[in-house]
Amino acid sequence: MSTSVIKAVSVSKQVTTASSSLTILQDVSLEVEQGEAIALVGVSGAGKSTLMTLLAGLDVPTDGEIELLGRPLSRLDDEARAALRSDSIGFVFQSFLLIPSLSALENVMLPAIIKGQDGDELRAAELLSQVGLEGRESHLPSQLSGGEQQRVALARAFMTRPQVLFADEPTGNLDQHTAATVIDLLFALNRDHGTTLVLVTHDPQLAQRCDRILRIQGGSVEAA
Repeated sequence: MSTSVIKAVSVSKQVTTASSSLTILQDVSLEVEQGEAIALVGVSGAGKSTLMTLLAGLDVPTDGEIELLGRPLSRLDDEARAALRSDSIGFVFQSFLLIPSLSALENVMLPAIIKGQDGDELRAAELLSQVGLEGRESHLPSQLSGGEQQRVALARAFMTRPQVLFADEPTGNLDQHTAATVIDLLFALNRDHGTTLVLVTHDPQLAQRCDRILRIQGGSVEAA
């Protein structure tokens, strides 16, 4: 019995302008198993982030089919895809995307509040403690370093107990030492929560920490 949580079959993505059509991804097929950590690697502009947005239901392919947690995304409208992401998906991006006027604790609680749940302050505080920010709950993003802001973003991503976490260059804005700390935390949280991880990165050392590496080249995907 398959335990795949993500399945892409013959997925292509074209972007059409008034004068031309650009193929970003061509006939991509892959599966990601429950609890697996995979890295999407490739040169800048290869289509890594495009593939991630398709797999997460943030965009739709030109051709092909994607199943996310058993749901064929092409059969869901925008509202249904958004509900699926809210219920089951976490995101960490290169830009921390924290709300400047909210404290660290409030930023972590935000996904639960948006989902219509009561803000669980105890869980949010526990997650901040897990990423080493105990005692910083009331600090605004402007009072935190870049690495601390990304740790808040990590805690926020796990607030609603996601089944799948998508991370797009999560250390791209951090220095080498801070990046190593954040990555250790990311993999520790992922392991502790049993989350499936899809990681977009240009860092070969980071990619090696995943269970499997998929290289995107010329619009196609192959095992690295």
